Amino acid sequence: MRLLSIGGSGFVSGTLARIATSHGHEVEVVTRGHRPLPDGVKGIVANRRDRQAFEKTIASLEGNWDLVVDCIGFDPADAEQDVECFRDRAAQIAFISTDFVFDPAHRTFPQPEETDHYASEGYGGKKRTCERILEAADLGGTQWTVLRPCHIYGPGSKLGCLPLHGRDDEILARIHRGETLKLVGGGCFLQQPILARDLSVLLLSLAGNEATYGRIFSAAGPDIIESRTYYDEIARVLGVEPAPIEELSVQAHLAENPGAAPFMCHRIYSRKQLQESGAKAPETPFAQGIEEHVRSLV
Repeated sequence: MRLLSIGGSGFVSGTLARIATSHGHEVEVVTRGHRPLPDGVKGIVANRRDRQAFEKTIASLEGNWDLVVDCIGFDPADAEQDVECFRDRAAQIAFISTDFVFDPAHRTFPQPEETDHYASEGYGGKKRTCERILEAADLGGTQWTVLRPCHIYGPGSKLGCLPLHGRDDEILARIHRGETLKLVGGGCFLQQPILARDLSVLLLSLAGNEATYGRIFSAAGPDIIESRTYYDEIARVLGVEPAPIEELSVQAHLAENPGAAPFMCHRIYSRKQLQESGAKAPETPFAQGIEEHVRSLV
């Protein structure tokens, strides 16, 4: 399979490039050229924010792709760019969206893909607009699929899933020395983290799968955990006692940080549609995945 990734040296995109190469696929990635790429990956230097230059670069490339994965799109103009650049150039476009598209005030549990209540502002609102652009687009013979991952973890990323310790550079040191962690809501919000490797395998399994054409899927891991369990599991891997947790008021945090609302809710999802599609649903147990993640950092 010939794969093109928009983004290729970041956390998710880099993991995808490595996994795809290890599976024997021909992998090309579009990056700004600032960071090294995984072995065996062909780099295409272009900045998608420079719309004309990006489109000219893509147009200059020969042949078509079996799968184009947009790992970094979040502005509506990014989705429009995907449509214009890859209409009839790709057999299929996979767009990585987010679970933040759901309005946190109107979630159900587990949350299905369909809802009458989407986010209209911020990161989630922009991602939802991207989804709608793909849904309405004339893509010729090109198919599209959207994935909505929740918290993505794994080697290559920072640890931490909830304020005030989301993607915290110091979290390993804090837990190792027994520092009290300040978590909004005491870390009781439920999550369903997905390992980046599993997300990559899922993306690859979309290629040519007609049951995924023109559809949107939640992309969540197999285990539902309390957010505080995420930090307890880090302590287990480090061989220390779980860190004490101080509960921070949800209302007070939201009053000061209204943009944090998507974190302040249970984030659990139905995987029924994904499993029935025949795509490779994530299966790595959280305890195993977080151990890999922690050990990659120590």
